[in-house]
Amino acid sequence: MSKRLFVVMLAAWSGAAAAQDADVAIRTEPVAPGVHVLYGSGGNIGVSSGPDGIFLIDDQYAVVTPKITEALAKLSPGPPRFVLNTHWHGDHTGGNENLAQQGTLVVAHDNVRLRMSTEQFSKFFERATPASPAAALPVVSFNDSLSFHLNGDEIRGVHVPAAHTDGDVFIHFRKANVIHTGDLVFAGMYPFIDLDSGGTVDGVIAAVDRMLALADDRTRIIPGHGEVTDKAGLAAYREMLAVTSGRVRELVKAGKSVEDVLAAKPNADFDEKLAWAFITPERYARILYRDAAGAAAVR
Repeated sequence: MSKRLFVVMLAAWSGAAAAQDADVAIRTEPVAPGVHVLYGSGGNIGVSSGPDGIFLIDDQYAVVTPKITEALAKLSPGPPRFVLNTHWHGDHTGGNENLAQQGTLVVAHDNVRLRMSTEQFSKFFERATPASPAAALPVVSFNDSLSFHLNGDEIRGVHVPAAHTDGDVFIHFRKANVIHTGDLVFAGMYPFIDLDSGGTVDGVIAAVDRMLALADDRTRIIPGHGEVTDKAGLAAYREMLAVTSGRVRELVKAGKSVEDVLAAKPNADFDEKLAWAFITPERYARILYRDAAGAAAVR
């Protein structure tokens, strides 16, 4: 995994503007008729384009808005009509204010607006993220699900509780047969599960199960980070989550400390393939340990 992605991901929770790379190139790839993915500096952007204009999923950082706008202009004229944020993290919402000033309507789950409107503190990173400017906040928020009827498709946003955060939404393009997962899925790498924002491992697994139930062998899956995948890739990701978290939970049940778990390296067989600069084997094990210890305390 590139150093660029590590820096970008760190910036998402630290608010480090210097890490938001204005020189990044935006790469556009078709996913299905009328649906594209934009790769750049932050979470993967989903795009529906057609006679009804542009519908956007996430918008990365403010500093790359001009390049995103340039890329979108090649798909359809005019600013996006809507942007739907998959969750509150800055590498998915950083362009909200710029787009809103262009007339784009910002939409997200209720908890996204709540977290963006107040300072957030991460124990994981031991730093605070200040509240977003009022102009960056979603002007439409929802609790469970909503649908956009655009470009000949029904684009359905579905809230999944206590997953990557407490405000996650995945988006299902029903006709195009595409699912944008937001950060419920990190393709080809260990995920970050934001326990400080209400995330849980079980919630991520449950969310993946809901997406698997909607997918077939032709479904294209746009992850929050990583390359586009398919149902088989999504199922493999779910299995990895279940296996790696299950191993750590068994150690927690046995009374092992976090230091014991780190020393045991319970997921060494996955580490070489899935660990990366942002989520190292140690960081992933600590996330799983903290999640398991919290779940055990509840029981």
